[in-house]
Amino acid sequence: MVELTLRPMNDGDLPFLPSANANWGDELEFFGFRPTNDFDRWYAESGCLDLDAGLLIVDLDGAMVGRLTWHLVEYGPGQTSSAARIGAAMLPEERGKGYGSRAQRLLADYLFETTLVNRVEAGTDVTNIAEQRALEKAGFVRDGVMRGAQYRNGTWHDIALYSRLRSDP
Repeated sequence: MVELTLRPMNDGDLPFLPSANANWGDELEFFGFRPTNDFDRWYAESGCLDLDAGLLIVDLDGAMVGRLTWHLVEYGPGQTSSAARIGAAMLPEERGKGYGSRAQRLLADYLFETTLVNRVEAGTDVTNIAEQRALEKAGFVRDGVMRGAQYRNGTWHDIALYSRLRSDP
């Protein structure tokens, strides 16, 4: 049986990540051109694991099949009023195999175990039905729609917001 795990980035992952922004994406993932050394700088500074943000590699039996990121979002004063907002990107050839759902569930579990957050949330374009299904399979519940929340590809887009609480199964 194949084992899907999350692991910190290593030097061997760096060559894949800059191109991942352009090549993994499609119209749902193009947010404009970014510096090509974003990940290099972040990795050099902190290994892409900070107190309020992080990046983990989705690993399938030793092969990178995707990446997960998170950052804290404040909903009030103090650390206890923060939620973790996550994002996922799977290699195109690995999509539709259930790895994204499993990885997002693992990341939520990891964040509940290692931080004080009570809420892990994810947003996706309202037209991205595959990611909505992946989030639901990972135990996330649809909270609603944030109208005009994301500027991408030259226009404003509505975002479906999902969450998983520490008390959820």
